[in-house]
Amino acid sequence: MWLPMYLEKQNEKEMKALGLKLKADDLYAANRPSIKDAICQFSGGCTGEIISPQGLLLTNHHCGFDAIQKHSTLEYNYVEDGFWAMSRADELPCPGETAMFISRMEDVTALALQNVTEAMGERDRQSQIDKNLAQIKVSTKKEKWEDILIRPFYNGNQFFLFVTVTYTDIRLVGAPPSSIGKFGADTDNWVWPRHTGDFSLFRVYADKDNRPAPFSADNQPLKPAHFLPISLDGVEEGDFTMVYGFPGRTDEYLPAAALRQAAEVTNPVRVDIRDKALKTMDRFMRNDPAIKITYISRFANIANAWKKWLGEMQGLQTYNAVAKKQEYEAEFIRRIGQKPDWKVRYNNLLPRLNQTYKDIEPYAEARDNYLETFMRNVQAMGVASGLSGWVKTFEDGNAAAFSSKIRDVSARVENDFTAYSPEVDKAVFTVLIERFAKTMRPEWGGAFVRGEAERLGGFDKLADYLYSGSVLTNADRWKALAAGDAGAFGKALSQDPVLAFWRGVSAPYQEQVVPKLQEHQTTLNLLQRQYMAAQMQVFKDKRLFPDANGTLRMTYGKVRGYSPRDAVRYEFRTHLDGVLEKYVPGDYEFDVPQKLIDLWKNKDYGRYATKDGRLPVAFLGTNHTTGGNSGSPALDARGNLVGLNFDRVWEGTMSDLNYDPAICRNIMVDARYILFIIDKYAGAGYLLQEMKLVKGKRK
Repeated sequence: MWLPMYLEKQNEKEMKALGLKLKADDLYAANRPSIKDAICQFSGGCTGEIISPQGLLLTNHHCGFDAIQKHSTLEYNYVEDGFWAMSRADELPCPGETAMFISRMEDVTALALQNVTEAMGERDRQSQIDKNLAQIKVSTKKEKWEDILIRPFYNGNQFFLFVTVTYTDIRLVGAPPSSIGKFGADTDNWVWPRHTGDFSLFRVYADKDNRPAPFSADNQPLKPAHFLPISLDGVEEGDFTMVYGFPGRTDEYLPAAALRQAAEVTNPVRVDIRDKALKTMDRFMRNDPAIKITYISRFANIANAWKKWLGEMQGLQTYNAVAKKQEYEAEFIRRIGQKPDWKVRYNNLLPRLNQTYKDIEPYAEARDNYLETFMRNVQAMGVASGLSGWVKTFEDGNAAAFSSKIRDVSARVENDFTAYSPEVDKAVFTVLIERFAKTMRPEWGGAFVRGEAERLGGFDKLADYLYSGSVLTNADRWKALAAGDAGAFGKALSQDPVLAFWRGVSAPYQEQVVPKLQEHQTTLNLLQRQYMAAQMQVFKDKRLFPDANGTLRMTYGKVRGYSPRDAVRYEFRTHLDGVLEKYVPGDYEFDVPQKLIDLWKNKDYGRYATKDGRLPVAFLGTNHTTGGNSGSPALDARGNLVGLNFDRVWEGTMSDLNYDPAICRNIMVDARYILFIIDKYAGAGYLLQEMKLVKGKRK
């Protein structure tokens, strides 16, 4: 995940050897148009790219899903049926969606660390850095429509400044139905082979001067400094590809002790708790269609991280990540032993890191046990946590402060009730608190839960008592109290059994676990920063890319299949034939629109088929991606868009901690499938007229 401004110095030679036909400054240039000008961060968490001179923006279906859902009604269900604007007038405004572009980036490390000394404590160090960053922002030249973003890199050893331009008039142009855009849904999530048309289209609008502006009927489509041509040739195995985007977070430079802890301690806790929650929800969802509709989104969100952590845990173990890190650390120790000043400075770093990870381990395990049980998987407890501070204002006698927030709080809670079943939540709670009572140390909350269960006659009886008597589990009761006397409402909440239980279990955690976590984490942050600085000095012969932190990066590799285990080999590409092989009529994950079936039966693929007459859907590459790369363009050697990144293979989800090109693969929608859906399926071929479609690979 390389910094674009250093591609010429660090990567151009290797990229050209792999097949790149462009120069580094074609990919990133500060003073002239380049490919980076077509890449944006979409709504803060995904990537998007401009694919026409008229501001047409391409990103993933799941990145645009919130906007698609907000525009959907019973009459116009764009989630189920898809949406296609057949003219500019039909494009739908999307308040809250944004497109942030990078004008330029600068290394401001020297200024950021001015007057910072090694003798400083972490708090004083950060205070000085904050002052320096504030001064940098004031003194940096920018246009009035630009913003400044400064981020730490290499664990705070370097700092880079980004001058950004953010557009807020974003309009929905097109999206396939979920049966295409989410085909495979939870079952296929994180796995290969994949057959998902995960894309959506928006348009960026600007004022008459091509500057950011709030929504206005007078705004015009953005005239980008660069837009991406789209290749009709596609890719073949071994082709060079690169992915440009805004990856969210990786931790590639942790010590072996941290990887072992993730693989053997924290991930197993998270996976086990979510596994129990998912199985409980699934049982209800299979027996009641109404509950299935209510919980489908929540189930998917919980399952997404569960599946990722499970794959990461198994990948770290299967591919000997800890042993490989230990070999790396042995080389680190060997090198520092050859230089007396390095030995004095760095000799105790790894032992101290290892000891600190050992010290924090029981608290880290308790943290995940607590958070996964009460904050992330039991809805009533999550609501109680969010209300506790507000209710305390009433208990402290501040009736005015309590009353002033009733409307806003009530609206938020009532919205939560729209996707809630007390019966399901109670069942999840019952399963998880029994596990919590058995696994959490008594003094950290385990004894409290066991005591409450024993007092009421068991975990089932405890759940019955809490859920039958709580305002937080009954939408009608909540609405009636919220609409009535504020004093009575406050009293009911202060006496609520669910809130009382949450306070009882959270008190020992907050008092005994959190302070130790903070103490050890502060030490870890200091040691990891020092260890990162040491690696950068000791391994000067290695190119150490900075971990992802939500900023613009370039990654590159080859189109490749993979072999995850003995006698199993996955090809690099999937086809529409595979969609029909998975087709299950009426199934929310694997249903297929009749029109797509008809196009397949007639082999009506137009110019989007491969040479053997099949329609490509998705393909694999060795590009290093993570969350935030959703919607990133996959580019060929000449900078043409050949695909759209949307996922990783399950066996390679460890890539956030341990990227291994032998097994880690990113998954991309083939650009030809996107064009096929727009043109042949949706009948929105007019959109292709504003794109630049290229064919014929030049030598």
